[in-house]
Amino acid sequence: VDLPRDLPTEADLAKAVDGAGCVVLAIPSRAFREVTARLAEFDGVAVSVTKGIEFDTGLTMGGVLGETMPLANVAALSGPTLALEVCRDMPSAAVAASEIAGVAETVQQIFHRPTFRVYTSEDLIGVELGGALKNVIAIAAGASAGLGFGDNSKAALVTRAIAEMRRLGVACGARAETFAGLSGLGDLTVTCFSSLSRNYQFGQRIGRGEKPEVILADSVSVVEGYPTARSAWNLARTRVVSTPIIDEVYAMLHEGKDLRQALHDLTTRSSKAED
Repeated sequence: VDLPRDLPTEADLAKAVDGAGCVVLAIPSRAFREVTARLAEFDGVAVSVTKGIEFDTGLTMGGVLGETMPLANVAALSGPTLALEVCRDMPSAAVAASEIAGVAETVQQIFHRPTFRVYTSEDLIGVELGGALKNVIAIAAGASAGLGFGDNSKAALVTRAIAEMRRLGVACGARAETFAGLSGLGDLTVTCFSSLSRNYQFGQRIGRGEKPEVILADSVSVVEGYPTARSAWNLARTRVVSTPIIDEVYAMLHEGKDLRQALHDLTTRSSKAED
């Protein structure tokens, strides 16, 4: 993607946001708190496009902004928006979410274009959790593909994953219906079925036999699903929610569990009714 030659850049954060009414925060989740704390005086609209969960607090990035940028009107923009397709003006849709009246609509007006349709939501936590949790599931989907499994397996994974995401989200105060929308099912679908997804690619390489730590050391892009698996697992334990898929991805990535053993343990669980 070629950036405009006259696009200004600024290393000083204070100068970068001086006079701005809206800032978009696209910072890796591991550095999100540290960087945004330097913008504590900003009092405009702060839009997070980072999809992650902070391990120590269990907060989404919007929750972190509530602490680090207390004067800002916090919002999130999320959905099935693969960056390369958006940059190429391929039709896409997303959700602008905020708990503050009128803020989501402001973000909608800023970003809405003929090829980029923006909807609004008041369910900030639900929209953000959908975006964060789907990265964990995408790793599992990629691993499934790397093992040579077919579309039946992936469809089953995605369907059961959305139920898992919804359970955890509702336990955290989100609306169940949010997970059937663009930021839930929409984002989950594109991330689990597209070879453009970094998290899917990461899982695919694991499925082909590579070690997670080796892949990460070799990667120049951020794989948010890796730290999010640990944060989501911890959040589910805190909220006492059953998340079998997230549990196995966590064990595989952070406890060294063999991929095929994780798959076996997932598929041989006791029978139950569909929820």
